Amino acid sequence: MEKNRRTINCGQLTIDDVGKTVTLNGWIHRNRDHGGVHFINLRDRYGITQIVIDEEASEELRNTASELKMEFCVAAVGTVRARPEGMVNKDMATGEVELAVLDLEVLNSCLPLPFMVDSEDEVNENLRLKYRYLHLRTQGMRDRIKMRHDATWAVRNYLTDKGFWEVETPTLIKSTPEGARDYLVPSRVNPGRFYALPQSPQLYKQILMAGGTDRYYQIARCYRDEDARGDRQPEFTQIDLEMSFASRDDVLETVEGMMVKTFKDVLDVDVPTPFPRLSWQEAMESYGSDKPDLRFDMKFQDFAPFVPNSEFGVFKSVLESGGTVKAMVVPAAAEAYSRKKISELEDVAKSRGARGLAWMKVGAEGLDGGVSKFYTEQAASIKDNLNAKEGDLILLMGSDWKTAVTSLGAVRVKLGADLGMTKPDEFKFCWVIDFPLFEKNEETGNWEPAHHMFSMPQERFLDTMEENPGEVLGDLYDMVLNGNELASGSVRIHDPAIQSRVFDIVGFPKKEAEERFGFLLEAFRYGAPPHAGLAVGFDRMVMVMARMDTIRDVIAFPKNTQGISPMDNSPSHVDKDQLADLKLAIIRDKQEDPA
Repeated sequence: MEKNRRTINCGQLTIDDVGKTVTLNGWIHRNRDHGGVHFINLRDRYGITQIVIDEEASEELRNTASELKMEFCVAAVGTVRARPEGMVNKDMATGEVELAVLDLEVLNSCLPLPFMVDSEDEVNENLRLKYRYLHLRTQGMRDRIKMRHDATWAVRNYLTDKGFWEVETPTLIKSTPEGARDYLVPSRVNPGRFYALPQSPQLYKQILMAGGTDRYYQIARCYRDEDARGDRQPEFTQIDLEMSFASRDDVLETVEGMMVKTFKDVLDVDVPTPFPRLSWQEAMESYGSDKPDLRFDMKFQDFAPFVPNSEFGVFKSVLESGGTVKAMVVPAAAEAYSRKKISELEDVAKSRGARGLAWMKVGAEGLDGGVSKFYTEQAASIKDNLNAKEGDLILLMGSDWKTAVTSLGAVRVKLGADLGMTKPDEFKFCWVIDFPLFEKNEETGNWEPAHHMFSMPQERFLDTMEENPGEVLGDLYDMVLNGNELASGSVRIHDPAIQSRVFDIVGFPKKEAEERFGFLLEAFRYGAPPHAGLAVGFDRMVMVMARMDTIRDVIAFPKNTQGISPMDNSPSHVDKDQLADLKLAIIRDKQEDPA
C-alpha cells in the first residue's frame, strides 16, 4: 500500500493537472466496460473522478478491471488527461479530466451489496442502520454529516467570540429522575449503587454559574429512557449554554445571533432578527400549538359571536358549558376538499380528543355545505368578520378550550403539509414566551411544574404565587423553527427561599428535595448569582437545516424506533461473570426469551 498511497483526492483534479502522474484511493462507484475499455467512476469523500483502463493496457491490468465490483476499495496510479471533445461532464467537479490508469491495486474487495449505494430506490431503514457503514458512503449522508460538522464549528466560533467557555460536565452523575426515566449505570466498586447518564447538564451548568464561570456552553451528549420518534431518540446532542447576571432578553439575543451565524455559514441563508415573540396563550389561541409553524398563516378566529343567533345546538351547548368555538379559514381549499377529505381532517381532530369537526364552504352566493344551513342569515357577516372569500373552506371546532385549540391545531398542521404550505427551504423562527409555571393535575387536583422546578417565576407574581398558582407565569422561553421546538430555557431560580416556595406549591417534600438536589441547593446558599440559560436540540436543528423528517438521518450511528442499533445489536445480553462483578442478577418475565 505504501507505494500506492494517494497523492490527491477524487474531487481535486482539474484541467490544470493534465500531464501529471497521480495516485487516487477510493471506492468503485461505477464500472462500465465499453468493448474492452473500462470507464470507472472512483469515489471518495471529496468527489468522483473517472479513471480509464484503455484497451492498450496490459492484460493483467485489464483482467483486474474486469473483476472489479461496486464498492471494491482500490488504489489507482495514472496520468491525468483531458477528456475528449464532447465527453466533458459539467455535472462533475472533475468532469474535464480523466485518469489513464497505469497501475491498479485492490486494497479490499466487497461482498454483494445489501442495497445500492446512492441508489434512488427507497431502502428499509433497519437495513440502512444494519449496514450503516455503507449508508454513510452515500452522498446524502456525507452531506449531512458535513453539515453537522459545519454547524458545530459555527456554534463554537460564535459562542467563543461572545466570551463563553466550553466546559465538559460529567456523564456519570447522581440519579435525579424527573420527566423521562434515567439510564442507570451500576458501580462495581460500590455494589448496589448506581450512576445515571445525564438527561441534560442542567444542574451542573447551574453549579458552574455558582462557581463564577459566568458564560458556559457545551455540545452536550444527553440520554433519556423514553420512546423514540422522528425527533427523539435515546441519546441525543444539545447546544447547552448558561449566562450569569443575565435576563431573558440577554439569552434570546445571544441565541438569535448564534442562529444567524450558523445558518449563514452552513446554508448561506440570511435569518432576519429579531425573531417574532408570541406568548404561550397567544400561540395556543392562534395556532393551537406551543410550537407554531409560521411558514403559513391560517390563524384561528373566534366564532362564538355567531353561535347564539343560529339553530346549531351543538355549539350552543359548548358555550353554555364554558367552552369555546374556533374558526379557521383555509384559503382556496373549498374545491379541493370533498366530504371524504374533510372526514380525514375530522379523524385528525378526533385523535386529539375532539368529538367532530364542522365545516362550510364559501360560494358565490353565500355559504354552502356542512353546517352552512344554520348560518344562512349570518353568511355575509361571517364572511366579512372572518375575511373569508369565495372558494375558501371554513373549519369550525367547538369544545373545552384546550381540546378545541389543540385539535384544530393538529388539523392546521396536516393542512399545511397537504396543501404544500410548509416549504422546506423556508426557515421561520419565533420565540414562545410567558409559559404557565404550574399546571393542575386533573386526576389528583395537585399543582405540578409545567416544565421543571428550577424556573424562576416572573417578578410580578413573586409576592402572590401561592394564592393562585394557575395564574403564575414563568420566565420560560422556547425557540421554534418551522413547527419544531428547537430550544427551551428559562431564567433559573438562584434564591433558596424562592426555590423552597416552589417545592411547597408542587408538594415536593423537603427531605426528598435535599436527597435529590441537595448539592445544587447547597451551592445556592453560597452566593450563587442570578443566571439564565437554554438548550438547543442540535439534532433537530440539523434535521431542519437538511430538510429531513427524522433526526436519525443526521446522526452517524442512531438507534431505531425500538431503541436498538441493528448494526451492533445493542442493547445486548451480558454474561454471568459481568453481572457477578456488579453484584447484579437478572429477573426475567416468564414469557421472555432467555437467549
